Amino acid sequence: MNEIKIPELAESITEGTIAEWLVKKGDKIEKGDPVVELETDKVNVEVNAEISGVITEIVREEGDDVEVGDVIAKINENGEAGGTSSEEEEATKEEPKEKKAEAAEKVESPEKEEVKSDNKSDVIASPAARKRARELNIDLSSIRTQDPLGRVRPEDVDAAAKGANEKKESKPAKKEEAKKSEKKEFDKPVERVKMSRRRQTIAKRLVEVQQEAAMLTTFNEVDMTSVMNLRKERKDKFVDKHGVKLGFMSFFTKAVVGALKEFPLLNAEIQGNELVLKKFYDIGIAVSTEEGLVVPVVRDADRLDFAGVEREIGNLGNKAKNKELQMNDLQGGTFTITNGGTFGSMLSTPILNAPQVGILGMHNIQKRAMVMPDDTIEVRPMMYLALSYDHRIVDGKEAVQFLVRIKQLLEDPYDLLLEG
Repeated sequence: MNEIKIPELAESITEGTIAEWLVKKGDKIEKGDPVVELETDKVNVEVNAEISGVITEIVREEGDDVEVGDVIAKINENGEAGGTSSEEEEATKEEPKEKKAEAAEKVESPEKEEVKSDNKSDVIASPAARKRARELNIDLSSIRTQDPLGRVRPEDVDAAAKGANEKKESKPAKKEEAKKSEKKEFDKPVERVKMSRRRQTIAKRLVEVQQEAAMLTTFNEVDMTSVMNLRKERKDKFVDKHGVKLGFMSFFTKAVVGALKEFPLLNAEIQGNELVLKKFYDIGIAVSTEEGLVVPVVRDADRLDFAGVEREIGNLGNKAKNKELQMNDLQGGTFTITNGGTFGSMLSTPILNAPQVGILGMHNIQKRAMVMPDDTIEVRPMMYLALSYDHRIVDGKEAVQFLVRIKQLLEDPYDLLLEG
């Protein structure tokens, strides 16, 4: 009998949650077949079988938290599909009279102390009983069973839970009242939903960033007239030549790269007592998914032309939508762009994507009456920009100048398009 364990996933990932079993007990699988989908704090990954055989037992259920090295299933190399494992067959065979007598003695004399194993996996129990024990937080090795063969069944778990509850009821009234008050936290109906692994990690990291970084946000606004006119003028030729649409994100990505080259501290990070100034430009593009926000990275954005940036953003967006992002799609960004404008946001203060020290927030484009240099008033498509930065590295003056430079590049995008 062999075991299926959680393998080493990536350097920064040591745990996850079982999202979905792709096989069931009795299924015959081949080496390399995916057996379970694991949700981690970054992406969902599939765990593949290392040997061929038949699944004889599902040890961990969907929704269970697991770590690298945990046993999640058992597999029999010599088993037949739909059959039972050799261990189960042996357990169901007629046993010698001595063992039957021993089992009967256990049933007749429940007051005798049982020898319990320290290893829960040594307890013979049905998958349903194991699942029920996890739900009720009952130790399988502490359960007395009436089965002559010593196999723990769901009704044994329920009986153990009932006994535990009866013991709890005998505790002092004050403690019982305290528990009742805890249960009555809400007077009206509520629904409790377990946070996904990714959502837990997002929450944890956002709080950590605000506690560890000296985060400030500076704002500006950009006149999008020139960008919109340029897109309208070139969009058909651009699609015919490159096969992708000319969107806003390529303009912002190239403008960010240009500004980062002039203000390199926005492309750095802190490591201990050192500043690491990065000489490459891997720009993270925040993407919203059903499971939460992910930030896939456009590698070497400075070496891509506008079509290359648009193509890469499109590919990463599709992978995020189809849950196909890999670990290397998310690691190593140097600066992040997030576009709340797609959801109608007018203004926000984006939170840093640690260990990065800068993030640019784009917002909704709205027509507003603007006073022009010659004191005339014109209706212009305007967008608010927000730059959050780590004040431990970046001074306010540098942050303001960085954002002003982005504004300048976007309001005169023709050179940016040609140079890009």
